[in-house]
Amino acid sequence: MQIPKHIGIILDGNRRWARNKDLPTFEGHRQGFENLKKITLCAFDKGIEILTVYAFSTENWSRDKKEVAYLMDLFRLLINKEINTLAKQGVKVNFFGRREDFADDIQKSMIKALEKTKDGKKGTLNICLSYGGRDELVRAYKKIFKAGITADQITEDVISQNIDSAGIPDPDMIIRTSGEQRLSGFLTWQSVYSEFYFPQVDWPDFGPADLDKAIEEYNKRQRRFGAN
Repeated sequence: MQIPKHIGIILDGNRRWARNKDLPTFEGHRQGFENLKKITLCAFDKGIEILTVYAFSTENWSRDKKEVAYLMDLFRLLINKEINTLAKQGVKVNFFGRREDFADDIQKSMIKALEKTKDGKKGTLNICLSYGGRDELVRAYKKIFKAGITADQITEDVISQNIDSAGIPDPDMIIRTSGEQRLSGFLTWQSVYSEFYFPQVDWPDFGPADLDKAIEEYNKRQRRFGAN
């Protein structure tokens, strides 16, 4: 069984999960948060080296203010408390997206989290917050032009070196839970040769057995990268 080195997951279905159980939306997000902690460690135990999760998009800011505020509190819990557990487990944490969109205390906590986990060897968890694939490319192009790189000097490698995931291999597989079959701006540049998998299970219910099924499906695919 070949274990993909890098898996990306779109954490979809928290609200649907809550509605199906006649629970508040907030409870769906809370259960999704708890599941993220479980699946992260499970993935690294299985030999996956990099896990990139889509937790909050640039478009999610337009949701109900109470829901956004609750999500911000969950992010605070993650980067102020749970980060200590991840650090002890040897997990390195990165943040992709527009950090400047968040409150000052969250931004400061992100910096501390990066420092606390920088030496982690068990696996790398990339958390996409206020992230959008197109926005990432716009920010990358601005960095390139600001560096004085001319149009004829721009190559795929130059762009790859200026996106949020610079230095990190592209995902071998992308999973979107809840059955929706679109990327919604997740890793737009990096996903060109990723294998896609869309299980009909909401994120709070996505367990280790579901991750095993994803890996089994990955092993059924033939990755030719356009060569044949």
